[in-house]
Amino acid sequence: MLITQRLQALRAKMKQEGVAAYIMPLSDPHQSEYPATYWKSLAYISGFTGSAGTVMVSQDHAGLWTDSRYFIQGEQELEGSSFELHKMNVQHHPGYIEWLQSNLKKGDIVIADGPMISLAQKDKWSKKLSEAGIKLKTTADFIDSTWENRPQLPDTAIFEHEISYAGQSRAEKLAEVRKGMAEKEADYHLVTTLDDIAWILNLRGSDVECNPVFVSFLLIAKDKTQLFINEAKVPSALKEKLLKDGITIQAYNDISSYLSKLQQSDRVLINNGSINVQLHEALSDATTINGKIISRHLKAIKNTTEIDHFRRVHVKDAVALTHAFYWLEQTVKERTVTEYEFAAKIGECRSQQQGYFGESFSAIVGYKGNGAIIHYRPALETAAEITYDGILLVDSGGQYIDGTTDITRTITFSPPPAEQKNAYTRVLKGHIALAKAVFPEGTTGGQLDTLARHSLWEDGLNYGHGTGHGVGFFLNVHEPPQGFAPGATGRATSSQKPGMVTSNEPGHYVTDKYGIRIENLILTKQSKTEGFLEFETITYFPIDTQLIDFSLLTKGEVDWLNAYHEEVKTKVCPQLDGVYKAWMEEKCKPV
Repeated sequence: MLITQRLQALRAKMKQEGVAAYIMPLSDPHQSEYPATYWKSLAYISGFTGSAGTVMVSQDHAGLWTDSRYFIQGEQELEGSSFELHKMNVQHHPGYIEWLQSNLKKGDIVIADGPMISLAQKDKWSKKLSEAGIKLKTTADFIDSTWENRPQLPDTAIFEHEISYAGQSRAEKLAEVRKGMAEKEADYHLVTTLDDIAWILNLRGSDVECNPVFVSFLLIAKDKTQLFINEAKVPSALKEKLLKDGITIQAYNDISSYLSKLQQSDRVLINNGSINVQLHEALSDATTINGKIISRHLKAIKNTTEIDHFRRVHVKDAVALTHAFYWLEQTVKERTVTEYEFAAKIGECRSQQQGYFGESFSAIVGYKGNGAIIHYRPALETAAEITYDGILLVDSGGQYIDGTTDITRTITFSPPPAEQKNAYTRVLKGHIALAKAVFPEGTTGGQLDTLARHSLWEDGLNYGHGTGHGVGFFLNVHEPPQGFAPGATGRATSSQKPGMVTSNEPGHYVTDKYGIRIENLILTKQSKTEGFLEFETITYFPIDTQLIDFSLLTKGEVDWLNAYHEEVKTKVCPQLDGVYKAWMEEKCKPV
């Protein structure tokens, strides 16, 4: 088995280097959620393809730690391999460090790739391991020598995201960033996160699947800006435009050597949670200031141009989904449709819309028990066949030049059992409670998260993922800092601000039986009452009413649902005709 062979090769190298254990997070030198193929070391060594996880390998144990979104997927993908799944019931809790504390001996050495972990991770791990007398060392790409036929770094060209969509020039954005630098008395600001670089410079690329970003680093000084990127990726005409804006091109691999030349008098603003260890070591002679990524918080608040495009792009997206869901509904009357086929159909329908760039993530189409696998991705060879009975969960999104979409609908074609109607209705009640929320400025995602769970909790039900995440504008579909989640994560502790776009997606899942999730995107805006905020739903597609137990809904909830469907019909039907318009009008009938 390939996984076994790869594990043997890694352990041989570890033994040669005198290493007791090796930690490998799912990451890249930019701390991306979704890395380019070149950096998918975790999938290479373990076979796990989820978007969150950490591998720990010792000479006698190989483990994968991941959160509840991937428990079922992890069990399936690791089955028959040498890897053991460790379930993280508390998201982001480093259980692998506790394993090392308990199973290694004093004096043992643990290594991690310096480019693949953040300074904050290193500091946290080092402190915990040192308590057990274990030393953490960071190295260069430790797995590279064992990875045969490793993919190359992407070399596709970058392109400009026009100001007619962005609503703000890169000169204006750089000025805002420099204003934040001045407040920190910083001479430089090192930006390593790919979506922030793309946003600041109004540039986009295709280096990462489903995320229109490009591999690069950005160093902003008071009077100049340097983009570290493979120069072959920058068309000559674009290079000239960047130069006019004071932005010069440097080789991607030259970033460390450039930073190493900075002196103690050079004050560099970094973010410990995003800068990788290798880059931080290169800054050893400079004075570093740990602070927030300035652009992250600027980017989260969409300007009026972006908001207008967001509203329009969701109408386009609804047209595409109408074509896809109508096709499914008609086709399953005649034959079965595989999950994989329907995922492809959704992509095909979106591709017919103007400005379409690609999926914002691989479509989740989960029929019956597969719907309980929260980030399930149907494969051609193993996809289930959708028939006329049971629940189907469909979570998909599109990247358009004028916006990013993310929507989940749970549907059925036949009368559901009472248990499913109860769970679906409680998910819907939570969705409506969050959508209708009016709350004081400063309210955090953790406080708002409880609104979406309350009805489920009343019946002893819950779900293991956050209720929502920030969404980028023709950028990453998962965009920090805001969201709705329990605990002390960034999404839980960040407060909502006008202009933010966030997903609203409570759910419920029963292993091997079904999954339920209802997701719209919501825009934060000022409420009528001074000092208070509210949400505007900007996703326009009908919610299946066949799964609703109306005895559980209040009049206010029914009124919200009818008003929402009336808005969907008003916005989308003028873009439809024939059977598609009739289908939409039927789905939006008052209840």
